[in-house]
Amino acid sequence: MSGIDALCKYARQARASDIHISEGEGIALRIDGSLDSCPIAAEPHELLIELLAMSGANMEKGLDLDFAFDAVGGRQRANLYRYVGGLAATVRLLNDTIPPLSELKLPSELSKLAMLPRGLVLITGPTGSGKSTTLASMINEINFKRAAHILTIEDPIEYVYPRARATIHQREIGKDARSFASALRSALREDPDVILLGEMRDYETISAAVTAAETGHLVLSTLHTTGAAHTVDRIVDACPAQTQGQMRTQLSMVLRSVVTQCLIPSQMGGRVVATEILLCNDAVQNTIRENKCHQLSSIMHSN
Repeated sequence: MSGIDALCKYARQARASDIHISEGEGIALRIDGSLDSCPIAAEPHELLIELLAMSGANMEKGLDLDFAFDAVGGRQRANLYRYVGGLAATVRLLNDTIPPLSELKLPSELSKLAMLPRGLVLITGPTGSGKSTTLASMINEINFKRAAHILTIEDPIEYVYPRARATIHQREIGKDARSFASALRSALREDPDVILLGEMRDYETISAAVTAAETGHLVLSTLHTTGAAHTVDRIVDACPAQTQGQMRTQLSMVLRSVVTQCLIPSQMGGRVVATEILLCNDAVQNTIRENKCHQLSSIMHSN
């Protein structure tokens, strides 16, 4: 068993969500949201070299690497980066299977959102709040219930979906496509019913995603925001000033829901997910169109 295999196996047994490896700093595990030192006697430099070999890429100065790999117990997502002390990596431990939405104890509205024929659905929350797992569960819900064409655009590919009713093509940025925006433009010629976009990072990607939703596709994506109002404002603020009014109008027409989630400590130990869901109705659409997103919280509380 390799050093990375042994480390990932131990981390999973310890119920860790992430592994931090640093030259000169050692190894730490994030368990229930807190960082703890790892008792495994392993040389960080050797583990980092092993990860670098797994990535199949060169670690150029000033750059970091995102990739996914399989090890004992499941699949992992890794980020290799340089810092003042040398080389470091963060490894996210993914579930070995995609849990159903019911197992995640998420609201039933998410199952309904997954069955929408078109529109934009956003899963938001801070880093490490389970957004990727929620999205994967929604895609798998579609996979087992609809004979649809699902196209995923990810960086990197995290969960690999089993073959069921849907036809699924997973594309990884850097390997299968140059960028999120270019992959989205190509997607419109690939006859998808559902598009999973790993993250809406910039104006070009946001514009392409909204256009895809406008042209009759269901688009699922994530943003690192907390709350519906912040999400809409973040999208609009990413646009050039001269296009912000147009983006508000487009969003008001295509946005179907903003689901914000976070993980909170449970009395039984571990953490549970807490969610806030904005379902778009006429009042929400008018609020977005008229640039009054600060009123969204009041609308959610009154519904």
